[in-house]
Parts: sequence; structure tokens; C-alpha cells
Amino acid sequence: MIDAVVWDEIQKGFALFLDGIHGRTHWERVRDNGLRLAEQTGADPRLVELFAFLHDSKRLSDGRDPDHGRRAAEFVRSRQGALSLSSPEVDLLSYACAYHSDGLTEADVTVQTCWDADRLDLGRVGIRPNVRYLCTAAAQDPELIAWAYRRSQGFGP
Repeated sequence: MIDAVVWDEIQKGFALFLDGIHGRTHWERVRDNGLRLAEQTGADPRLVELFAFLHDSKRLSDGRDPDHGRRAAEFVRSRQGALSLSSPEVDLLSYACAYHSDGLTEADVTVQTCWDADRLDLGRVGIRPNVRYLCTAAAQDPELIAWAYRRSQGFGP
């Protein structure tokens, strides 16, 4: 769903190791988590998929980088045309990116689905997702959490 030129720009502009903990494989799992959740939550699958590939794309460190989401939100706003997004879609996606690592749980269902999709991939850094920080009932399902956790650790499709 991402324009090839924008996808190339995301990859070339990524300051970290593309196959690292915040890179391409993480983005792909977040996309898979999000699309699975969107089937149940009614979230906009297009925005969920864009979020997956954009939310960590402006990280400068795999460690503490409190402004990375805001930088991603700025990128979204600057590429509105290339991403073929309406103003309301840009607002939702920018908000999802800007605040995805701030521990919030209240938002539009599409934003919540984005945040859950990312939080379900915490196993890649040895953290089991905590139901308290998951926004939607779909993400809070113990079977889904177990499935996502296994995948985030490299086990399972």
C-alpha cells in the first residue's frame, strides 16, 4: 500500500540497521498484527498498514529516543500527497505515530489498533505484552497475545 518511491525513501532514510529490532522485520510483524486486529476492531486497514512501516522509521537510536514518533508524524504530514491521504487520515496516522510509545490507550479505534499492533511485538526485546497497555478487546485476547509473542521471538509464521 505504500508508494514505491516513499517505500524506497523510508528504507534509505532509516538511520539504524534495517534488519534490527526497530527495522523491517518489526514493521512487517506490526503490519500482520494490525491487519489481524483490524478485522475485529473495524480499524482502517490502510492506515494500520502505513503505521506499521512508518511509526519507527525516523528512529535515531534503538535505545531511548522519545521524539522518534513525532519525527515519523512530521514525515507523514510532509508526504500526504505521496501517501494519498485525506486530511483526516493524515491527522489519525500522525497522531498514531506521534504517541505510539507514550503508553496511551484512549484514542480513535484505528489509532488504538495501531498502538496494539506495535505493543504486541514487544517480545522481540524480551517483554511480554501487558493487557493493561493494550487498547482493544481484540488485542487483549490471551490466545492472540500468545501468538504474537511467539512470532515476535522468531517462532511461528
